[in-house]
Amino acid sequence: MAYIVGILIAFAVCVFARGAGFDRDRAFYPTVLVVIALYYVLFAVMGGSMRAIVLESVAMSAFAVVAVAGFKRNLWLVAAGLAAHGVFDFFHAHIVHDPGVPEWWPAFCMAADVGIAALLTSARQWLMVAATPR
Repeated sequence: MAYIVGILIAFAVCVFARGAGFDRDRAFYPTVLVVIALYYVLFAVMGGSMRAIVLESVAMSAFAVVAVAGFKRNLWLVAAGLAAHGVFDFFHAHIVHDPGVPEWWPAFCMAADVGIAALLTSARQWLMVAATPR
């Protein structure tokens, strides 16, 4: 069920962003990548594990660097970062013990991340129009 909901959320986010015009701003999907990565830090805080907070913050920082690089250079990096976060979700429990992460979250987030990345890479117009560096 988490996979289905994640895919539906990915579709809804992309359709909403397109309909509202948010995706015309090249900062939208880099911001989505940062926010998605930030959730694990939030879960670590909720779980009360300082070790998890540190590890999740390091991972979030890496995805934030990719988001900034994609924003400044090429939005293909953002799509790749979203897909990479989906891979991170798949292996998360083996990398970080974070007691605050809901059991269903990694599957949901993986489906949403990969779904958004897939929709973005298939939306070539978005990547070509928004890929012009500032």
